[in-house]
Amino acid sequence: MKTYTLEEITDEFIGKKGTPERDEFDAEVRASVEAYRMGEAIKAERERQKLTQKELGEKAGIGESTVSKIEHGHSLSLKNLFGIARALNLQGSFLDMGRLGRVALM
Repeated sequence: MKTYTLEEITDEFIGKKGTPERDEFDAEVRASVEAYRMGEAIKAERERQKLTQKELGEKAGIGESTVSKIEHGHSLSLKNLFGIARALNLQGSFLDMGRLGRVALM
């Protein structure tokens, strides 16, 4: 049985590097990974402050389910991010995103 690398499969089904399709795919993957890491950083800060998702949602003016989605890398909008930053008292602070670095909040 022949095995294939992820690169070979991606080249075959998405396109080779440098093609518009591949560039778009790679950009989407990067954005998804960054959103996931942002969510993980928000979750870590929420837990550090000993808040539940419901409590954070109430303070940020969003629903508990939205907090859960954000912590999993979804529904991450600037409006939600700034609401969460205010709720976590992070104004003028930075959110640590690990290898991605730090994001300035307000």
